[in-house]
Amino acid sequence: MTKLSVNVNKIAVLRNSRGGNLPNVVRTALDIERFGGEGITVHPRPDARHIRYQDVRDLKAVIATELNIEGNPIPSFVDLVMEVKPAQVTLVPDAEDAITSNAGWDTIKHREFLTQICKQFNDAGIRTSIFVDPVPAMVEGAKECGAQRVELYTEAYAAGYKADREAAIAPYVEAAEAARRVGLGLNAGHDLSLENLEYFAERIPWCDEVSIGHALIADALYFGLENTVQLYRRCLKAAEK
Repeated sequence: MTKLSVNVNKIAVLRNSRGGNLPNVVRTALDIERFGGEGITVHPRPDARHIRYQDVRDLKAVIATELNIEGNPIPSFVDLVMEVKPAQVTLVPDAEDAITSNAGWDTIKHREFLTQICKQFNDAGIRTSIFVDPVPAMVEGAKECGAQRVELYTEAYAAGYKADREAAIAPYVEAAEAARRVGLGLNAGHDLSLENLEYFAERIPWCDEVSIGHALIADALYFGLENTVQLYRRCLKAAEK
């Protein structure tokens, strides 16, 4: 079954808005694991507006599931990843002032750079994933860069789901098949929710992992964190039937 990795950035946003350590990011991550989450994702940015580099260090010291660190591989990010050595690093080409990730890598245009970064992380025993749009050529390019996985940027799928879910999922199935064909593991994330997750997992059952943060934390305001984690896992389980 596709694993659920929970992005805890929004917990850090709430904490940072008031100062102090409430809510506690580390405690929340441990609770998410206890409630059934199978991984923790963080996306530290240079301005530390949510997850801070020290949060990443603190999380790595205590969580039992996989830690996935996402981000643009600027020098400080590379240094952090090499220090912490998470199970997985996901390379995302976001600008420093981006509100959220809004595009995947052009793995052909940036092949030399991405190949160098992938080699550095791979040599350190860190599984490397590249964030890409649902385009087979970009998926194939990630393989040539030395990545072990790609993460499909699912914003377009989420945006088109209500109008025509079959049309929305079509390019993702094609990209996912390309990943499987070239021997890449497959992750997905961005705007996946209780509304659209089950269908995504049903159509692409070989997806290794979904990373979900904003929608899950928003749902937890109404349903409670434990129940919400279980609801998302239930979507993934239902897709297997």
